[in-house]
Amino acid sequence: MLVLKYHRKNPMLSQLSRLSVEADGRYASAAELEFLKDYFQSLNHRISAYKKIQASEKEIIRQVEAQMQSLDPTLFRRGSQDVTAKWRIDALRVLRHSAAALLINDTERLRDRLLLWFQTILGAFQAKNSSSVTYDVMKKVIKQHLTAEEASLFLPILEIDRTILGK
Repeated sequence: MLVLKYHRKNPMLSQLSRLSVEADGRYASAAELEFLKDYFQSLNHRISAYKKIQASEKEIIRQVEAQMQSLDPTLFRRGSQDVTAKWRIDALRVLRHSAAALLINDTERLRDRLLLWFQTILGAFQAKNSSSVTYDVMKKVIKQHLTAEEASLFLPILEIDRTILGK
């Protein structure tokens, strides 16, 4: 039961489980094994990027905030209220979940478990414009912290964040 529960949380295990059922009694084809090849070829870059993001998260958020402030100081205002502290918490939460999605190669889980819910919250607080700017700026900042190979794996995730949260 524990293994089945974990399968739902980890797409790699879900894909392996599905392959096990589909290839029952035969060898898997090269096409069926392609997801493993792709994942393992990028695994070292995924782990390295994850660790760099983890170690630099405060600096990444600080740089994004500073660049956003220089672009438009009103991005952190809701009427007369300064929402910078709330923005930091939210941006950090999305960054951490995005890094986890990078590590396990699961953007669907990120979308379903965080982004769609968070999109509703941001809409209620009329913060979608600042979200769009946040992830545009974050893509630029991330490039300073990751190698080109690592960034090529993570930037599409940040684009998903921007697309969903900035709608």
